[in-house]
Amino acid sequence: MSMTGTERRLLKKARRLKTEIEMLTASRDLRIERETEKTAARRAEQLRQEGLRAAEESFESLGADEIRRAITEKRLREENERYAALRKEILLCGYLLSDEENEALASAHESHLERIREKTTAELSSLSNPSAGKKLELPAVAEEGAAPDTTKLRERCDRKIENAKERLRNVERRLESSGASNRQAELEEGIILRIQDLKMYFGGVKAVDGLSFDVHEGEIFGLIGPNGAGKTTVFNCITQFYKPTGGTLLFRGRENEVVDLTKEKVHDVILHGIVRTFQNVEVVPELTVLENLLIAGHRQYSSGIAASALHLPKLRREEDVIRYKAEKVLSFMGLSAYAGAYAFGLPYGILKKIEIARTLMCSPRLIILDEPAAGLNDTETADLARLIRRIREEYSCTILLVEHDMGLVMDVCDNICAISFGKLLAFGTPEKIQTNRDVQQAYLGVDEEGESDGTA
Repeated sequence: MSMTGTERRLLKKARRLKTEIEMLTASRDLRIERETEKTAARRAEQLRQEGLRAAEESFESLGADEIRRAITEKRLREENERYAALRKEILLCGYLLSDEENEALASAHESHLERIREKTTAELSSLSNPSAGKKLELPAVAEEGAAPDTTKLRERCDRKIENAKERLRNVERRLESSGASNRQAELEEGIILRIQDLKMYFGGVKAVDGLSFDVHEGEIFGLIGPNGAGKTTVFNCITQFYKPTGGTLLFRGRENEVVDLTKEKVHDVILHGIVRTFQNVEVVPELTVLENLLIAGHRQYSSGIAASALHLPKLRREEDVIRYKAEKVLSFMGLSAYAGAYAFGLPYGILKKIEIARTLMCSPRLIILDEPAAGLNDTETADLARLIRRIREEYSCTILLVEHDMGLVMDVCDNICAISFGKLLAFGTPEKIQTNRDVQQAYLGVDEEGESDGTA
């Protein structure tokens, strides 16, 4: 039974309130974290200034060991800055270091630091001071602000969060009484996505024809098949770019609710934690890398037209959260050096990483990667495999992968579904798929005659 206009508005309001609660919570944690960092920085600077004043007043009170330590730390800091500048230059040149090259570079850097320590010690070995061993007595520094009092800040934020939660509870009660709740479907524990008897017809062409499989939470799941098998069509049905001709698509959302995706609009699917990349890189070349990621977070805003037009504090608070999240994602992906660079003209491997980085902006539960290794060389593909595993582990999400590079698929996937002409060929672990006769025939054209010729 279709929903009424009132029920649709209630459902939309409930989703907006959930987004607002997430934003308020993230904003509270970010503000408390920054307040703590500011207090620590003020405390450290205060101690540093007091130490400098004390040293200026009584340099002789500094021991030889303290002088050696200060000079060594200064030289090491300068060398670390040169090392960071070198790595940034490598990134800007578009060269991606392999794990072996990264380890070799880091090892050489550590060796250089050790030589600096030894050289400094040798140079200052004759340093002596009548007061050596005496501890520099610093003036007492007030402890005010050493541990910031964030109680009032937390209380103010918690009141706003609780107010939004109360409004959400009221909306959910009204939804339940109207029978419009989208939680009536059931899914076994541990399954995040169920595709059952999926059909997608284009006139007389059956792109997907009765396909069924389950994806479990936390796994890397591969969907493979020859060109034209219907893989991307399956993705488009999951994300509602296409409305399926028939079948069921059930997904376990952020709050463990089970959602029937066929009832969702394409722009609402992302709110449940489903994000995707495309076969062709879809970054905005006229914008910087950071701006491309900020755009990816636009569905997380709960501010309305008025707040946006007047640039109210609510909007500024949400912008702050999204920018902070973007900077963290760039750091995770190793793209911080490119944050201010325009996407136009960047190496293809970097553009692919930007495409994946945008999916991480949306707090994903399921990431759909459509041929992420297309156009990458062997080194970049190996780096991609490591990155996919890191994303699964550190973002606690499930990954659904379509890829023609069988080396990558067999390396990273826990389970694989092979399809041909929209129908299921085989399902199982990489080992089972590799030895499956139907899969070999679909990919290689193996037949009985060929087999007999090969064994003769």
